[in-house]
Amino acid sequence: MCKKHRYRKIAGLLLAVPLLVCLFCTPALAKGDVAGVIEKTWSSASLQIQQLVNNVVFPAIDLILAVFFFVKLSTAYFDYRKHGQFEWSGPAILFVCLVFTLTAPLYIWSIIGP
Repeated sequence: MCKKHRYRKIAGLLLAVPLLVCLFCTPALAKGDVAGVIEKTWSSASLQIQQLVNNVVFPAIDLILAVFFFVKLSTAYFDYRKHGQFEWSGPAILFVCLVFTLTAPLYIWSIIGP
């Protein structure tokens, strides 16, 4: 295949794609109170989202942080036995993050809003 035919095919493809996009796209027109429908849907779903986050997301994060905290605490202890100096920064940061996520469901919804 010569170069001229290849360029023609590429040019045809580059012209056909925008033409097909314009041909098959349809405008989305909405009549009525769209914002009101969205607000009503959000107000009915926000309670479900809040329950999901409180009962699934925060406990999963708490579990992960608790595991990381105890692993870091044990490795810091073994480093203390080996070198004689205990490194507090890693376990302290993980402990503060764990306390933050354990108490977050009590106040996070007043900050974010219902």
